[in-house]
Amino acid sequence: MKRGLFWLMFALMAGVYGAMLFWTLPQLRLLSGGLLPFDLRPGGYDLAEAQALLEALGAGGRAYYLGVQQSLDSAYPALYAVVMVLAFRALVPGWWGRVLGVLAAAGAGFDYLENARVAVMLRAEPQAVTEAMVAAASQATVIKSVSVAVALVVLSVLLARAGGRRWWRV
Repeated sequence: MKRGLFWLMFALMAGVYGAMLFWTLPQLRLLSGGLLPFDLRPGGYDLAEAQALLEALGAGGRAYYLGVQQSLDSAYPALYAVVMVLAFRALVPGWWGRVLGVLAAAGAGFDYLENARVAVMLRAEPQAVTEAMVAAASQATVIKSVSVAVALVVLSVLLARAGGRRWWRV
């Protein structure tokens, strides 16, 4: 049952991620004249960069970001967390698996925080966006990016270790 649940959640997560990667995020880049959306700036952004993106998107692009992109991005973090928790618990039984699951869930939580803070900026006129609003959103973006990167590196190491053990047994 857990294996079936894992693959179902993985397929849903991959579908949502694929929709964002190949549809909504490229559309946002097109609408903004090539500027990267907030979600694709793992190093963060400053007030000038945020205002430039918001201005370039215009009202229609900001509405698209709020509607289509953020709708998909409201499903993705939960799917990511479930997949990662199931993967960590399968690869690392016991309390370490649960600790790693918490790390993955933290990345999802910061993704939701990022989405909420970006939504505040998207609802404001570009010149009304403040340094504090941008700093809060950027901080959530950076922390999300670091949390997800660490979780993915740990998962990659665990998968390589499990694959190595299987290979040496053959």
